Amino acid sequence: MNKLQLIIPKRYVDNRGFFEETYTRKKFIDIGIDIDFVQDNHSISYQIGTLRGLHYQAPPCAQAKLVRCGNGAIFDVVVDIRKGSPDYGNWKGYQLTAQNGHQLYIPIGFAHGFVSLEANSEIVYKCSNYYNHETEESILWNDPEIDVKWPLDTIPIMSEKDISAPLFREINSPFIYKDNS
Repeated sequence: MNKLQLIIPKRYVDNRGFFEETYTRKKFIDIGIDIDFVQDNHSISYQIGTLRGLHYQAPPCAQAKLVRCGNGAIFDVVVDIRKGSPDYGNWKGYQLTAQNGHQLYIPIGFAHGFVSLEANSEIVYKCSNYYNHETEESILWNDPEIDVKWPLDTIPIMSEKDISAPLFREINSPFIYKDNS
């Protein structure tokens, strides 16, 4: 599956709260996502405006991800870095919140990042491969060539690694677009 996909799970709400299945293998296969997820990650951003990304894992540790917001709200961004793709170098952004329950399936070949829109925002995501420090790569979050329209009023809170990431034109993407339509 090499198609970016927004997933809106069915949510059952009553006076106690809600219940939803965030992942059911059979249902995901039915919508074309046949991935063996091997790792779950969970992070929290304490302050509004905390930005993480744009990250990707290069082969042989490339990762597809299934991302959701467990608490608060985030603006989730993906950049297509598959050489030959009609969307190469283009970005898309999605608001994922605990309230809307939306999830984003990010196939291999996309850089990923997000910014917290509320305090104590949590991101929970599944990965199709294990994290490997040696294959982790980044692209500068505010690269003018990509021109992501981050919903920020101030300078974001970031790691040194993300602040000093290379520009898009400086990376040599290891991903090649394959049209499976």
